[in-house]
Amino acid sequence: MLETLAGPEARHPAARAAQYAAVRRQLDALLEGEDDWVAAMATVACELHHAFGDFHWTGFYRAIDDHTLAVGPYQGGHGCLRIDFSRGVCGAAARTRTTQRVDDVAAFPGHIACSATTRSELVVPILRPSGAVLAVLDIDSDLPAAFSEVDQAALEALCAELGRRYG
Repeated sequence: MLETLAGPEARHPAARAAQYAAVRRQLDALLEGEDDWVAAMATVACELHHAFGDFHWTGFYRAIDDHTLAVGPYQGGHGCLRIDFSRGVCGAAARTRTTQRVDDVAAFPGHIACSATTRSELVVPILRPSGAVLAVLDIDSDLPAAFSEVDQAALEALCAELGRRYG
């Protein structure tokens, strides 16, 4: 497991990009030859959660039909068990098939407060090759505006690869 990026340097774009590169190398090694989607989700959630000190909930919501997400492997406190595509940040990512980066969850219409401490959120859809939603990767932080373009780009690249590989 990698050392956790925390403290003042955790906000520096170059340090963050380097940490994501290290996480990807680690995940590539850990997932080599792995064809089980649940094992992959659990491994990704664990590696990401422990790599960044400002990730307070890190996990997946799986699409169980065309309008419902169900909690998958995660790290952190309890998550919502089910989320409709019409509700919250995760639902918006699934419904629109686009990343949702929210600096202030209190300002997001219809935000679902699975945790009262969450202040910002980044949710990236994972799409099957057909374009259907396989899952979303949800990362919550207790800090406002915790996520940047660096986070978004790195996690979108990771989720695109997960969709190609496990979709």
